[in-house]
Amino acid sequence: MTETETEPFVANRPLFAGDHGTLAMDTRLALCKLLQGPFIDADSGHWKALLRDEAILRSRLADVFLDLMVDRSRQVAFTRQANTGELDTPVLLRSAPLTFIDSVLVLHLRDRLTGAEARHERAVVDEETLVGELLLFSEPGGDAVGARKRIDAAIIKMRKNNILQQIRSAERRYEISPALRLLFTADDVEKLGVVYRKIAAGQPVTVDDLRERVDADDET
Repeated sequence: MTETETEPFVANRPLFAGDHGTLAMDTRLALCKLLQGPFIDADSGHWKALLRDEAILRSRLADVFLDLMVDRSRQVAFTRQANTGELDTPVLLRSAPLTFIDSVLVLHLRDRLTGAEARHERAVVDEETLVGELLLFSEPGGDAVGARKRIDAAIIKMRKNNILQQIRSAERRYEISPALRLLFTADDVEKLGVVYRKIAAGQPVTVDDLRERVDADDET
């Protein structure tokens, strides 16, 4: 093992006054990003440090009852609350409530991503097309301006959390991050699907239906 490989584990150079840490700067930043969420991918400046020091990062996260999830094929990593059984442990990851239109957008993007992956293609979407598809779920005869604002807010939320990543050469076109399939488990998708199917069938949706939550640090 080379000196560079051992450096993250040796506290031989404090980074600031009173520093008692033992990790290199890039490893600490990767740890912070994992705690902040929603994920780290291969395009992130933290990906190399995460792979190099995966074992120590996994250990540090386990100390605070978190699991490190790494999918090397999709080049995505993120944290989840560890399954601690009957232990009384704190929940460190913040949860963000999904509005109805957030739920519809998540399911729609996940379907598009799944289809693109099956065809071995990039999952690319156009913003105006997305808006048009989401407007179909607006209440007939309702407030069109308000509906558009809610849709725009949902898309901005996905952009903010890198689920939708803007394509540099094309304005208002985005690639769907592969992380979406990992951040939302089959269980999460089924819960969101209940709301989606009720609206699609013209059935009433209760307040409880719209209060589904996901453990993904403001993630969606």
